[in-house]
Amino acid sequence: MSLDTTTFRNVINNELTTTAETRHGINPANRQPNPEVPVSTAADLDRAVDCARDAFTKWSRTSVEERRAAIRGFAGAIQANQAALAALLTQEQGKPLDQANVEVAMTLKWCEGLSSLELPQTVLEETENRKAIHRYVPLGVCGGIVPWNFPVLLAVGKIIPAVYTGNVIIVKPSPFTPYCDLKLGELAARFFPPGVVQVLSGGDDLGPMLTEHPGVDKISFTGSSLTGKRVMASCAKTLKRVTLELGGNDPAIICDDVDIEAIIPKIATLCFLNASQICMMVKRLYVHENIYDTFRDQLVAFVRNFKVGNGTEPGVFIGPIQNSMQFDKAKEMFKSVAADGLKAAVGGAITDSDGYFVQPTIIDNPPDSARIVREEPFAPIMPILKWSDEEDVLRRANDSESGLGASVWSRDLEKAQRMADRLQAGSVWVNTHFELEPGMPFGGHKTSGIGTEWGVSGLMQHCNSQTLWIKKNP
Repeated sequence: MSLDTTTFRNVINNELTTTAETRHGINPANRQPNPEVPVSTAADLDRAVDCARDAFTKWSRTSVEERRAAIRGFAGAIQANQAALAALLTQEQGKPLDQANVEVAMTLKWCEGLSSLELPQTVLEETENRKAIHRYVPLGVCGGIVPWNFPVLLAVGKIIPAVYTGNVIIVKPSPFTPYCDLKLGELAARFFPPGVVQVLSGGDDLGPMLTEHPGVDKISFTGSSLTGKRVMASCAKTLKRVTLELGGNDPAIICDDVDIEAIIPKIATLCFLNASQICMMVKRLYVHENIYDTFRDQLVAFVRNFKVGNGTEPGVFIGPIQNSMQFDKAKEMFKSVAADGLKAAVGGAITDSDGYFVQPTIIDNPPDSARIVREEPFAPIMPILKWSDEEDVLRRANDSESGLGASVWSRDLEKAQRMADRLQAGSVWVNTHFELEPGMPFGGHKTSGIGTEWGVSGLMQHCNSQTLWIKKNP
């Protein structure tokens, strides 16, 4: 059955419902309104939580194979509607259509990969008199708060670990990008029992209602570090379990022995993919002084060829900034660049257009104290900086409140790993960046997050640890 991508409803207990008040998102490529979506109230959330708690009683007792079968059906429906979902994703998020197709396709890999993992069950002791088993049991009702930069993948990345471990989940999309997530809820309703996967669209007040609700047992939040602190404080009121995947300011260190021509296309992509609206994009590029000028000039030449525009147009690599709030932050960053007298090697200004477009910009060797170095712009504005001393560049790379990802690029793998071992981040790469797999845990250090998602450790965070004691001869 194909999806209707013109009408949007909440999914509560596998029923499509609307609300008295509605709102709409904006297509960031032309600033035109997208269709109306529900604005959920506290009563809507209460009903969803009640249905979720009822559903948990039965769903938590299903077998792993039953859960896998439902996930496979869900994945098949996503695949059957991939073209419609990708087009809708470009309409609401702004990313180019080919990148939207990649995002939707990745959800299939995540469905398969996450549901193929096994939670460990360990016999700690077994004697003639007793047996002790350590195992993981589901928490209950999970809340998934999804950001606007990857609304499809990150929604599925919260749904699957929750339901696969025997939990139920209520998904709250970003108010900026509710459309695909509501449709994911419709697809899920075809394969999961009522109350297992529910999706509620709402305004800025829905998030706090979800994090404070006494009937919700865990929150998985992806978003900014500032909002993450508020989520954690809110969850503390009811001692909810919480996983936070927050902002990053990822450094990449380029050594002087690299093959410049070979890595320039990779580096450029890893700096500007999705208009740099990815927490794990390269945000600070440290290039050895011996190759700095050549590397900068070749990077600039490559970046000049990036086509900026509406994601529906052929050949576009950089779409618009997703929303006016983030667009205004990009404008402020450009003002700080100008106020500090910094030099742009390419780009450097925002021109008037119908959408929230920002030309890719490289700031040439700014001081470490500059805002463009200290802060995450979440827009295609990036500093490139010189380094000469290994100890010093490692100190500079680690001199950040963030610790999400980091990378070292060198032909000398022993040297590269020696440097990588010193980087303070949840994910560290050598000769690559932003590689993710559903079976590998993902999380941040410092203000970049609490806990991990994905991998076996991510599954564990949807469970309570339990030790079972069995007395054989009562």
